[in-house]
Amino acid sequence: MRVIAVWAVSTLTMLVLAGILPEFQLESDDGDTITRTAFTAAWGAGAFGLLSALVWPVLVRGLLVVPALVLGALVFFLNGSLLLIALRLIPDGRGVSDPETAVVVAAVMSAVASATSTALAVRDDEAYRRRLSRLADRRRRRDRSPSAPDPGRDGPPGTVFLQLDGVGHDTLVKAAAEGLMPTVAGWLADPAGHRLTPWRTDWSSQTGASQLAILHGSNHDVPAFRWYEKETRTVMVSSRPASALEMQRRAIARTRDGGLLTVDGASRGNLFSGGADQLALVLSMAARRGKGRRSRAGYFAYFSDPANATRTALSFAAEVAREICESTRARKTAPRVKRGGLYPLIRAFATVVERDVVVAAVLGDMFAGRTAVYADLVAYDEVAHHSGPHSRDAEKVLRRLDRSLALIVQIAAHTPRTYRIVLLSDHGQSPGETFAGQYGLTLRDLVRAGCGLPVPRRAQRTRSASEARDAVRIALHRPVEGQEAEHPAKPSDPIVLASGNLGLLSFPDIEGRASREQIDRRHPALLGTLANHPGIGFLLVRSEEHGSLVLGPGGVEVPVGELRDGEGPLAGFGVGAAAAVRRTDTFPHVADVMINSRYDPATGTVHAFEEQIGSHGGLGGEQSRPFLLWPRGMTDPLDIVAAETAETEEGLHGLRPPPGGELVGAEAVHRVLAHWLHECSGPQVPVRAEGFAGADRANEPFPAAAPLPKTPGAAAS
Repeated sequence: MRVIAVWAVSTLTMLVLAGILPEFQLESDDGDTITRTAFTAAWGAGAFGLLSALVWPVLVRGLLVVPALVLGALVFFLNGSLLLIALRLIPDGRGVSDPETAVVVAAVMSAVASATSTALAVRDDEAYRRRLSRLADRRRRRDRSPSAPDPGRDGPPGTVFLQLDGVGHDTLVKAAAEGLMPTVAGWLADPAGHRLTPWRTDWSSQTGASQLAILHGSNHDVPAFRWYEKETRTVMVSSRPASALEMQRRAIARTRDGGLLTVDGASRGNLFSGGADQLALVLSMAARRGKGRRSRAGYFAYFSDPANATRTALSFAAEVAREICESTRARKTAPRVKRGGLYPLIRAFATVVERDVVVAAVLGDMFAGRTAVYADLVAYDEVAHHSGPHSRDAEKVLRRLDRSLALIVQIAAHTPRTYRIVLLSDHGQSPGETFAGQYGLTLRDLVRAGCGLPVPRRAQRTRSASEARDAVRIALHRPVEGQEAEHPAKPSDPIVLASGNLGLLSFPDIEGRASREQIDRRHPALLGTLANHPGIGFLLVRSEEHGSLVLGPGGVEVPVGELRDGEGPLAGFGVGAAAAVRRTDTFPHVADVMINSRYDPATGTVHAFEEQIGSHGGLGGEQSRPFLLWPRGMTDPLDIVAAETAETEEGLHGLRPPPGGELVGAEAVHRVLAHWLHECSGPQVPVRAEGFAGADRANEPFPAAAPLPKTPGAAAS
């Protein structure tokens, strides 16, 4: 009956469009009776519906070789082509349309048919459950062995981890209180709902470090979003596929564990796989060759429905137009950064395409009854970088993310097994004018001035980078490029890299970690210039005589071992800053000089060394305070921490809760999530490194490491 109803509505839509659009004709030149015209419309609507159901998925699967955004642009052309074919199937040649009109008619008919089918299915709960059950059965037969147990709704629950990239704890609380996120507000208000706690990031408060630890249990030797490795003369960048794959390999080798998702897991929209079998839009997998690039299957799963493709393409165009209008309005406000060029497309990709594909993939995983799903929604993080974390633009994104969350909650009531939904973030964002905007020169310019090297008369932009920006380049099959600042003109010139308000300075021609004495002999004024600049909070540098030191303004020098929170150069940076600096100091690839921007506790602002007015990557403010929101009934994270800490006399790194009652470090979050999976779904059997580091679950080998460039500063990918 629903098929007949959808067919009838599609027929009526086609008749209305034929009456409105002069180039779309359903009658012969001599005219037809109303009955004959209606019959023609019904024939055309039926033929178009069959072609959409049978031919469209084949076309999309064949077009997975083209870039994702190109596929989105082809949606209208392909849909229009199917309509032209359907019109040719009408007897006596009564269906006529020019190609441009066919595109419009096909888009409207796909949207109307999808809306009608969805509305009818939702009103008929039993039919809706049957449909989901059939879909779940098909997925289970495809993805599981026949002997695999079916947990059912009375069995152990599955767990969905949804990461709201860049949404800090205070931002979430404020959004819930102001009605921007009613689903979250309902969870917090319900005594039987969810519980919320903040956690504290490492010094490197960014997705690369946080998500690597959350999914793979370790972010050791990840000092920043990007860093320079002298032994290979390589710049590692967390959002580059080759770097992400190498980071994942190192974490697996260190933990001897495949990851959080190795048992019947799915990884969606993440930088790293987590050891999951099922992948979609996973950046580290984009570095693989051949069949290993299974992450692109997420596009097929979503775009195989022509209505999805049309809706997303229209939303994409609307988001581009919205960004152009908002950026025009923002020209009169401060602080601001340039938002032209490709940025409107990047924003639309992050807030529309990636969101829609990832959410659809999560729903598919729930239909299939998978045990653990981890998905990253990057929309807020990308918009907040350019519009500010508390801007009207960012608030609109939070509203749309809450609607996506509400959809997942609604679907969870109909899935073949029950699901517990855990919401979390990997870091927050701190607002503030850029370093270059505030002081008229970039960090690279300041370093060159301190070294006595030529400085451009006009401040050069430090191009911003993010997961979404590089994901767009990958979707377009374009290489992920590095910053010009990564390539020194001479081997002796310093390499200056930026990760939000954290800067990294390396001297490529000095073997190993350069000491303060070596730097002073070569550039006597450099460290003093940096430490006394009003936009810089503190420096970390190694001394041959005193060990590692933290330098602050006015000649303040504190050995790392004597650092205290709230004192000396770390005054104002909050609890845990000293421990975060000490831990990073132990990393093999810590930069010669680590530079953290100034932080103003009164305003909560920092100065990003990139073109970002909402930033993260270092210490200071909301960026270091993400959140964890979990259903009541699951063990409290601090209880998990206390139990694991009690297992040793000294305690485990990153697990001991501070006096304020927060989780410390992303590695602690990994242990909490792993504990929840264990208590929700029974004992997990992790895949050890010897079964995963060299080959994935399908026994497909990782590609051999690409030859590393031999010129200073050349990027790995």
